[in-house]
Amino acid sequence: MPPATPELISPRSSRVLAARRLAKRNFRGKDRLFLAEGPQAVREAAGHRAGDAATLVELFATPEAADRHAEIVGAARDAGARVHLAAEQVIADISTTVTPQGLVGVCRFLDTPFDEVLAARPRLVALLANVRDPGNAGTVLRCADAAGAEAVVLTDASVDVYNPKAVRASVGSLFHLPVAVGVPVEHAVDALRDAGVRVLAADGAGDRDLDDELDKGTMGGPTAWVFGNEAWGLPEETRALADAVVRVPIHGMAESLNLATAAAVCLYASARAQRAAGGCRSVTGN
Repeated sequence: MPPATPELISPRSSRVLAARRLAKRNFRGKDRLFLAEGPQAVREAAGHRAGDAATLVELFATPEAADRHAEIVGAARDAGARVHLAAEQVIADISTTVTPQGLVGVCRFLDTPFDEVLAARPRLVALLANVRDPGNAGTVLRCADAAGAEAVVLTDASVDVYNPKAVRASVGSLFHLPVAVGVPVEHAVDALRDAGVRVLAADGAGDRDLDDELDKGTMGGPTAWVFGNEAWGLPEETRALADAVVRVPIHGMAESLNLATAAAVCLYASARAQRAAGGCRSVTGN
């Protein structure tokens, strides 16, 4: 396979400097660009488009990684991305990981307007309210993707979904389903309910038990789960917005579940109920 460029890109190149600054949120917001690191994320980015625009706009790769992942480099070129060969130190300077994997992509923001999320009549939504840890946010996004959710919504008080740690934790799922950002929680809940979606707040102190809800057959309709901050959960004013506050039962002696684990349990419970006989597959069928 021919090299991507005749020689390694200089660490002082304006392209390298521009990519490096995307580790900071203010520059990401200004440029509306973010970093995707590693073969899985870059592969997904290379295959993603938002309308007529390719999501991946630039790829930095060590010669060894470019050779090992030739199909990803080829997909990046096919998507119209600029491809640069770079020394390992250059990749390390751009990357935010301790052990870079030799591929770093520069991607366009891909969040979906909340109105478009509603217009698609979602059956299953994860709403992240005041989630501050990027690893948690990315992992919940991955769980939502795996459970077949149609969208993830991050409120205006939540972490930046383009934080490199959140992107890594999503393991490519950021590129798989619509993600709306910066939505006030009150507006999100009201709009989802107006669209025919039942809003459930996940909270360890909830007055309803998830097992009981499943046994009663209340989980088959379109559902949005609200997940809060792992350290202090959902504030009372957010819980009050929901149609019900549901706890995941603890059958053993564990004090609690972490945010991502609880989210996975809740989302899969809804996914199973919606796919069961008689479960609602769409808002219009409710």
